[in-house]
Amino acid sequence: MNRQRSFFNFLVASAIAVLIFAIAGCSGKSPVNLGASTTGPNAAIFVSKLAPVMVSLLTNPDQLQAWEREEELSKLKTSLLTKSGIDYKQDIQPWLGNEITLAVTTLDIDRDFENGKQPGYLMALATNKPEKSREFVELWFSKQVLAGGNLVVEQYKGAKLLYDNSQPQQDLLVGTVVDGFVLFANDPKVLRDAINNVQVPDLNLTSSPQYQKATQKLPQGLIAAAFLNLPIIAQWQELELPEPTYNSEIIALTLNPKGLLAETSFLTSSATVTPSSLLSKPVDALQYIPTNASLVIASSDLSDLANSNLAKLWTQIKTAISGSKTDIISRVVQPLAKLQESRNINLQQDIFSWIKGEYALALLPREGQTTPDWMFVVEKLENVAEGISRLDAIASSSGLSNSSLNLNQQKISAWIELTAATQQTEPQDRPKYAVEAKVQGVHTTLGNYEIFASNLETLNEAIAIKENSLIKDRNFQNSIAAIPQPNQGYVYLDWTKSQDLLERQLPILKLVEVLGKPFFNNLRSLTVSSYGSEPGTLKGGVFLERHK
Repeated sequence: MNRQRSFFNFLVASAIAVLIFAIAGCSGKSPVNLGASTTGPNAAIFVSKLAPVMVSLLTNPDQLQAWEREEELSKLKTSLLTKSGIDYKQDIQPWLGNEITLAVTTLDIDRDFENGKQPGYLMALATNKPEKSREFVELWFSKQVLAGGNLVVEQYKGAKLLYDNSQPQQDLLVGTVVDGFVLFANDPKVLRDAINNVQVPDLNLTSSPQYQKATQKLPQGLIAAAFLNLPIIAQWQELELPEPTYNSEIIALTLNPKGLLAETSFLTSSATVTPSSLLSKPVDALQYIPTNASLVIASSDLSDLANSNLAKLWTQIKTAISGSKTDIISRVVQPLAKLQESRNINLQQDIFSWIKGEYALALLPREGQTTPDWMFVVEKLENVAEGISRLDAIASSSGLSNSSLNLNQQKISAWIELTAATQQTEPQDRPKYAVEAKVQGVHTTLGNYEIFASNLETLNEAIAIKENSLIKDRNFQNSIAAIPQPNQGYVYLDWTKSQDLLERQLPILKLVEVLGKPFFNNLRSLTVSSYGSEPGTLKGGVFLERHK
């Protein structure tokens, strides 16, 4: 394998893999002194404000290594550096500072799409000892000459660029040391542009109003961050966003005693996006959701969901995920998708429009079933009775009968499909028939809530729930405690209970799990929420709770 290309592979992998493996391996105790940043990446001065993406580790990897499990980070560095002929402790550790930044600086270096796209990559490693890091860079390129390479030394605006021009274009690596950073790129033009961005501040990312706004309120203890230019990323991936409401995003990672919090802000220049309502306490509807639920969505007021900031963001995200307007997440929430298709129900018009109070939707996996059962809890405000009557009418028009029955002295309404079935008889006898009843959905009133479920067994769990509700579960309480208040509710995913379902519906997830094995091995749950109501900004967070 080409040593130069191996070294560049190491640089790219460091910004992503070191972050994933080190954080995933951190113990339950929160590090108290990581040298974490409070202002964001300093290397942003080298990156164009038109760059698609920039990701940064904002603490020294050795600080994270003190809290890792099973030495995943050490194994990673050893395996990558062995192929590049570099000794981390001897060559890099003595000068490496508190930042490693990787940026995709341009979609095509020469801007000539006729000869194919060649993205520009820039790696910036902060150095505490410029002279020592400069010695490392010069020595490494000198070794390429000894191995038969042709070293080029180019002076550009006070910086010395080094590269081996005997290498094929796809293997090219260019290096320099400037302004407290060791810079590597895959083309001399990328480094020249980086230097220009420093000397002409209007060109670099820090001059972008969107970036400035995104970095104004970064959380304390920031250990990693990523900034994404969403329209340019869509162009890079050849996607056409139908409603590009949000044009940039910043992600900030902080460690929590129970796990990892990834806070994200989506920014838009549009002032017409309607913010969703905020809640100052957990959703009480969760008192009827069992702890064995694998996926739970809880919030309030679905009546104007289609016009909210969350809906605008979701339209953009699902297109980016799937490459089309098809909602890939419907594969996961299959019961709702099937309900909408088989019963001619428009979720927005026939259900969401009359839900103005609290609600909680849960999926409950069952052994031997490929599709989970479901439960839907709705706060009973004055318009709920009218909404239920509308559902009864839809059920009747679909050929279902609306029946009343008792379940453990609780009055239940059920939508039942009646069919005639032939009973087995002797050939000479007259055929005998029986009526078979198949429950398609049930609902009942408990307290101030109407509970809908896929079947009687699932509804009975809500009726007999007592102390076994999700809202009293310690793991769930830990997860929502990490989310700031007020917020717009939660999407809670129990990874242990959801893993089989998600792998069946999203096969690519198995590959992701292999690549991030330490992370998924330690993952207990994932909680998503949105909060904040500043104009032009949608702020949210993802809390990843880890096993102790």
